[in-house]
Amino acid sequence: MESQVKDGFDSFFQHATGHTPYPFQRNLATSEIFPEVIKIPTGMGKTDAIILGWLWRRRFDPRDEVRLRTPRRLVYCLPMRVLVEQTRDKTKQWLDRLGILAASPGDDNAVTGFAESSMREGKRIAVTVLMGGEEREWWDIYPERDAIIIGTQDMLISRALNRGYGMNKYRWPTHFGLLNNDCLWVMDEVQLMGRGLATTTQLQAFRHRLGTMEPSPARSVWMSATLEERWLGTVDFDPGTNITRTLTLSQGDRNEPAIQSRIQARKILERVETGAGDLKGLAGEILDKHPGGARTLVIMNTVRSAADLHKEISKRKPDAKLVLIHSRFRPPDRQEVVSDLLEEPGPEGTIIVSTQVIEAGVDVSAKALFTELAPWPALVQRLGRCNRAGEYDEAQVYWIDVPTDKKGSALPYTPEELDRAREVLLSLEGQSVGPDWLPDVREEVVHEQVIREKDIIELFDTTPDLAGNDLDVSRFIRDADDTDVQVFWRDFPEEGPGGEEPEQLPHRDEICTVPIGEIRDLVGKKREEAWVWDTLDGQWSRVRADSIYPGITLMLRANSGHYTRAKGWDISSKETVPVIQRKEESTDIDYTSNESAVGGWMSIAEHTNQVCGEMAAILDSLGLDGQWRTSLLEGARWHDAGKAHRSFQALLKKDALEEFDDPPAAKAPRDAWKGRLPARPDADDERRRYFRHELASGIAALQNGRDDLVAYLAAAHHGKVRVSIRSMPGEQRPRDQDTRFARGVWDGDVIPETDLGGGVILPQTTIDLSFMDLGHGVNGASWLARALELRDQPDIGPFRLAFMEALMKAADERASGGGGA
Repeated sequence: MESQVKDGFDSFFQHATGHTPYPFQRNLATSEIFPEVIKIPTGMGKTDAIILGWLWRRRFDPRDEVRLRTPRRLVYCLPMRVLVEQTRDKTKQWLDRLGILAASPGDDNAVTGFAESSMREGKRIAVTVLMGGEEREWWDIYPERDAIIIGTQDMLISRALNRGYGMNKYRWPTHFGLLNNDCLWVMDEVQLMGRGLATTTQLQAFRHRLGTMEPSPARSVWMSATLEERWLGTVDFDPGTNITRTLTLSQGDRNEPAIQSRIQARKILERVETGAGDLKGLAGEILDKHPGGARTLVIMNTVRSAADLHKEISKRKPDAKLVLIHSRFRPPDRQEVVSDLLEEPGPEGTIIVSTQVIEAGVDVSAKALFTELAPWPALVQRLGRCNRAGEYDEAQVYWIDVPTDKKGSALPYTPEELDRAREVLLSLEGQSVGPDWLPDVREEVVHEQVIREKDIIELFDTTPDLAGNDLDVSRFIRDADDTDVQVFWRDFPEEGPGGEEPEQLPHRDEICTVPIGEIRDLVGKKREEAWVWDTLDGQWSRVRADSIYPGITLMLRANSGHYTRAKGWDISSKETVPVIQRKEESTDIDYTSNESAVGGWMSIAEHTNQVCGEMAAILDSLGLDGQWRTSLLEGARWHDAGKAHRSFQALLKKDALEEFDDPPAAKAPRDAWKGRLPARPDADDERRRYFRHELASGIAALQNGRDDLVAYLAAAHHGKVRVSIRSMPGEQRPRDQDTRFARGVWDGDVIPETDLGGGVILPQTTIDLSFMDLGHGVNGASWLARALELRDQPDIGPFRLAFMEALMKAADERASGGGGA
């Protein structure tokens, strides 16, 4: 069997990449124990090893137990945005060559080619990128399918903490559930992760302690050329106990000619006399030392210094092609820059001015490398971008000293990190700094702001506080001086972006990430306008500087400037920003929206039967049975019972509803729905602001003898009614001031007898909102107490409960035709 597995993997790898695997790549894919730590020199193919290793073990390995133990979702976490598209494109190419690439997550086309002849079972696999902005890939409504999800630590870790950046907040629990269950998390280039590194180890410890869905528990892998196991040690994660295997180069790897040429590549180190503060002098030195017909790569420590140096070099009008690359570009513009960067140099060569973004994952090689002094792990990565494959007999590395004796001069690093790195570089002066000649330098990592179990428990509840604010998780994702917001630009009237048809939410191609401090200064000190989408009221609201938090998405006026396609984010630019705008399908973007109810006429029973059918299919594919299956199917049966409430039916035009022959309706064509509820509705208008039918569904389920889990799942399937029940700001009050009310549902409301399909009849039910009271009442525990007990129940816990919410949402959306919420 062992030779069959290895020979099979070699053939698989050859089909995907066009070349045979290195021994470490084969070892990772075919060994009994999957490593938690991968410490391989830069440029050796770690990305190929982990992605294709996961794919082999999940789909192609002939050993049944290996395929079963391999999680169905690969979550590839990158520290920098520049790398995301490159990793995506490479992954798609491999899957396409194997005949297994899905055009979209729901692609049902049969596999072809190598996959058809070699794979035992399974559908095609989609590759999804999480970058913020509106997207229509809908990977999250196919929880039973294998998937590859690629994103930055901002996008992925925030979702794993139930506070996803750049996404609809009502989908937070769905991503929280899916990204903490049945996943293999891969953290690439961990030396760049900052505080996010400790969060990934803590999350892995929490998943183990609090429990995830079987049979494939969530696992994590950390990768870097300089990674030390002790970096992973946190209060709840002990590397000595939790790291069972570290993958490094074997002697067999070192004997490979291609690896030998990489690890023994000659690159001679030399200190340049010009300091980091003299950009004019540095520009001249770079041009003097630039080798024609090849690349010169210049890596600066900040976006500002890189942009300023690029400007100084531009002034000299070099014959060489000049490229500026950093993290603050919109995706289409960034792709153009990366394309220029990767293009084979012409006779005059290419000069690339970059920030740390090029340290990880970008497969580019230069004959001359200039780098500012940086911490040793970062320098090792930068050195790996010079004479990467040993293609030159000799290359040059020039290092630029950075002063550490003035306050702030070492930023974004610490003076101590730079002082230690300087000592190492001085000891290597005039020598080759290829991988085989580098000293083993031990670096200390001090974890600050470590997330604790009580934090993840509290984050399960997505209800804003009484002031309308959400818990801030930025301190667990990035260092305090490295936090970003997302901005995009639009043309809109002088009076603002409101009106009957407000500006659409941004597509991800419009998004640019920018430093939070610079945006706060623009809005606060310079009084520029910025707008944020109000998910409660479904409109754009002008934002104040003190309410701008990490991860927020802001709309700016295009004529305010601050961005050019060639230079990216440039706070000093006054040029009007070209608007990128795409017509997107409607989505559920505010609290009251019922976009998923738009479709053909359908009764509650008919729609519910479809949802239950989708749920059964999902559960069959996942192999979930027993109590989970019963609760999920029953939750699906009750999820839309509240649509029989008169306030939901009142959303439909009276004459249109009268023509429907099987009321109450669960779905109706777009032209059958009334418009927005006016600020002062007529006295006979039975619509209610913020009405949520799923709250009525959950309460009705409890009142009719269903257990707490069924009621919770019925109520939580849109992500808008979950742990706590309370009224909303500006919500319509009943005339009787003593009547309880919340989310448009009033104590004493009557839901008529309704067919829920499957032989289940909801009897006429008078809503009892005493469940929203705290403590124990006549009906027993409050809704809050019941939800918290489910969250804290050892055999359920926060991760499993959120996963079940995700299954509910998936079944409902698939029955509704996909999309919406």
